[in-house]
Amino acid sequence: MVRMSLIDTFFNWAVFVGALPALLEGLGVTVMLGVVSIVAGTASGLAMALLRLYGSAPLRWLARVYIDAFRSIPLLVLLVLVYYALPFVGVRLSSFVSAALAISLVSCAYAAEIFRAGIQAVPKGQFEAAQAIGLGFGSSMRYVILPQALRIVVPPLTSNCINVLKDTALASVVAMPDLLKQATQAQALAQQQKKAGGIQAQPWLQPQPEQAQQEHAGHATVHALPALAWANGRRQLAPTESPTTEIGRNVGGPYHAHH
Repeated sequence: MVRMSLIDTFFNWAVFVGALPALLEGLGVTVMLGVVSIVAGTASGLAMALLRLYGSAPLRWLARVYIDAFRSIPLLVLLVLVYYALPFVGVRLSSFVSAALAISLVSCAYAAEIFRAGIQAVPKGQFEAAQAIGLGFGSSMRYVILPQALRIVVPPLTSNCINVLKDTALASVVAMPDLLKQATQAQALAQQQKKAGGIQAQPWLQPQPEQAQQEHAGHATVHALPALAWANGRRQLAPTESPTTEIGRNVGGPYHAHH
């Protein structure tokens, strides 16, 4: 078995150069997946936070259940359910759509809590001042509340976006050709080529000259054994005949044996 060193396995420059086009393609897919998931998760998270704060009682309850549930479900489990379980009910999604949907659902739950905390951190006097100047709910949120809340939620929202970008590495389990998938395939191909090149006759496995002569002599002895056994059998069948008669039969046939 060929053992690859740590350098050949993880820091092989030749493999990196050969796989660079595939890695760049996978990097583009990863960045696109991250951007789509961040935008979708942030926008839906803001809507979910508003539903939880200012929606009707049933909507607030549903929003609370959704947030608590999707913050508790592991992302890997959700990816497997979306990609492998939905086809059993007739819903077939591509690997990119499945990964973007699963990551966005989880990101929405975390972003909703971040926005909720930011909106509640705005002083109540701001709400009252907006109502005092005759602004409605939408205008108050757009021009007074959300601008102040966004300044508060920038640090945790940035952290959430970074986590979403890192979670895109899990998309390789649904056969999406992202950066991790391309790197894993390049490493596996390099190992297979290395093993295929190493399966050759090694010098210490080749027979030495003396060993080859001994093996040749052994083969000759094995091939000579049947003839020797045949000759011994003839002697046992005719014990009364003389060696001369036996030689005559072997050499000259019946005529020489008679004379």
